Amino acid sequence: MAEVILNDQNFENEVLKSDVPVLVDFWAPWCGPCKMMGPIVEEVAKKFEGKPVKVAKLNVDEAAATAEKYNVMSIPTFKIFKGGEVVDEFVGVQTKEEIMKRLEKVIK
Repeated sequence: MAEVILNDQNFENEVLKSDVPVLVDFWAPWCGPCKMMGPIVEEVAKKFEGKPVKVAKLNVDEAAATAEKYNVMSIPTFKIFKGGEVVDEFVGVQTKEEIMKRLEKVIK
């Protein structure tokens, strides 16, 4: 499953109303560390294919209202939503293993 592309319009349906946990990658195309994380996030999405979880990306430039609502101050920021609430968050470059470990905790 490829990542779901989020915007201000679909965020509520795709994330807040999701019946599975959602990892949201808040990023921007001009952000160097975000570009480094892109392939890692794609790999995580592939690893979790078929599992009860969704991996999504939100461009903070195109969805500024949503980024602001969730106090995204620096990017990349990752937030894991479950039942419409943020249950985990982390900022900056992460290893694939670290992201997977955090997601595993939430889907158990």
